Parts: sequence; C-alpha cells; structure tokens
Amino acid sequence: MSGTGFHHVPVLLSQTLEALQLREGGVYLDGTVGGGGHSKAILTALSGNCGLYAVDRDGDALTAARARLSAWEGVTFIHGNFHDAPQLLGDVRFDGILLDLGVSSWHLDSAERGFSYHEDAPLDMRMDRSGGLTAAQWLNTRDEHTIAQALYEYADERWAARIAKSIIQMREEKPLSTTMDLVRAVDRAIPKAVRRKIEGHPARRTFQAVRIAVNDEIGPLQRALEDLVLMLRPGGRLCVISFHSVEDRAVKRAFVRMRNPCVCPPSAPVCICGREPIATLPKGYPVAADEAEVIVNPRSRSARLRVAQRI
Repeated sequence: MSGTGFHHVPVLLSQTLEALQLREGGVYLDGTVGGGGHSKAILTALSGNCGLYAVDRDGDALTAARARLSAWEGVTFIHGNFHDAPQLLGDVRFDGILLDLGVSSWHLDSAERGFSYHEDAPLDMRMDRSGGLTAAQWLNTRDEHTIAQALYEYADERWAARIAKSIIQMREEKPLSTTMDLVRAVDRAIPKAVRRKIEGHPARRTFQAVRIAVNDEIGPLQRALEDLVLMLRPGGRLCVISFHSVEDRAVKRAFVRMRNPCVCPPSAPVCICGREPIATLPKGYPVAADEAEVIVNPRSRSARLRVAQRI
C-alpha cells in the first residue's frame, strides 16, 4: 500500500501541544511523524512560523506526511530511525521533540504489513521494509529460549514458554510464513478454557512482542532518549507517548536516570561519580487519554504521555 492511504489519528493531541510549550520561531522534531497528525497540529498552532523536522523509519509514513504537510514550508523530511538522531540531524538543536512510540493504527489496519492477528497476511512486521529480518525470518531462526524471553520481556506474556515451544514445533513441520501461522501457534499453546477468559485476542501479546523484537524498539530506547534530550536547547522538552507497559517502563527509567544519574552508593557522604542531571521532570505527568478521547479513539486507552525538560 502506498503512503497515500496512511491514516493517523493523533493521540493525546491537546495534552502534547501543551506539554511542548510551543513558541513562534521555535524548532521542533517529530521523531515518529507517521501520517503527520501531530506535526500538522504543531504547524497549525504556530501558523507555520517554526522549523519542523519530520523523521520516520517507514517510507510509506513519510510519503503520507509529505502529502499532509505540503501546505507548509520549512519542513524537513528524513527517512530514518529516531534512535540514530545525532547522525541524522547533526548539530540541529530543538525547542521541543515528540515521539509517538509503537505501531500506528494504519499499520494495524494494513493487513499486508503483517502486524494484525485478525487478517491472514505475510508475516512481516518491519517498520522499515528496506531491510532487516521479517517476523517470519526471526521466528524461524531464533531458538526457543530467545523467543520465550522476548514474549515475556516485551509483552509480559505468562504463556511465553509454551508459546515458544509451540512455535518451534510448528516450524519443524513447516516454516511459519503468515500471521495466521503465528495465531495458530498461540492457540495450540494456550488451553482453550484459558483463551476464552483472556481479555482481548489471545495472540495480542505475542504479536506485540515479536514486533518489538523485529524492530528492536526497546533495546536502544534509553540511549536514544538521552541523546534527544541533549539535542534540546535549555528549557526545551522531550514528550514521549507510549502505548504499553513495556514501553512506558523503559521511558520512565530513562527519564528518572536523566534526572538523577548518580551511581554512587547510598552510603557515600558526597557524590564522587561526577554524573550530573541533564533533565527535570515537570509535575503533572504522565497523563492519559480522557474518557471523551477513548470513546472517539479506543486505541488511545493505554496511551501515556511523559515529559522531560532539558536543564
């Protein structure tokens, strides 16, 4: 599917615009521009009187963002991963940075991308289809322990060991190649009586974990967040929206470490490690979507917005 079909409902929009403390003439980075919903709101709020860098690892997303933001000048589009922001953006300094983590509604609704457990499609799940392993390649080459560990660490899946074993058994008969292959592996692993009691789709956590593993979403996140804070001007803010507990915990840990990086033992009378804070954490965060937004966009239910401000 081309980027022209990209649909993006920006989550926590008013809360994010408020948190960014927008000002005319400022320079902003949308590190996960997606369909451009948040970026469009930033440009609209400032009547285009700002600089905006729009980054995304998904080429289809960038195509959609270009079309959606075509009325504004001063927008720089970059195909890449915000994990590599220092390399992508060099010496640019920002007044505000936004990250909308995870998978977009468009990815979930585009069956051919392989993110959905509701549609039968090639098992891909790559955010950037220009390279890297597909979900099928990852599942067919990783050992049982690695798969189980990913399911547990990236999705808190209580049936991780059984699901990993089921995947190994299925691929010995025939390599997994479609989303329904993975759904069947989950169904075989979780007892029917248990599946009936699970809130939501039984394969939801497995698909989440495999997607995170394939796209290496969590491993580089803490370092990336620190890099981004250091790219802010003093007083600038990094706003991060996460959608599940694994992401949110990683963001929270990174922010707390930036506020208090000292590694000296508690018994030490004074700090001798020399590590100094680079950010403060403004009061009032994290914030969640209110009831009205959840009614309009049910996928916003789990969203959390955290904010770090450059010292």
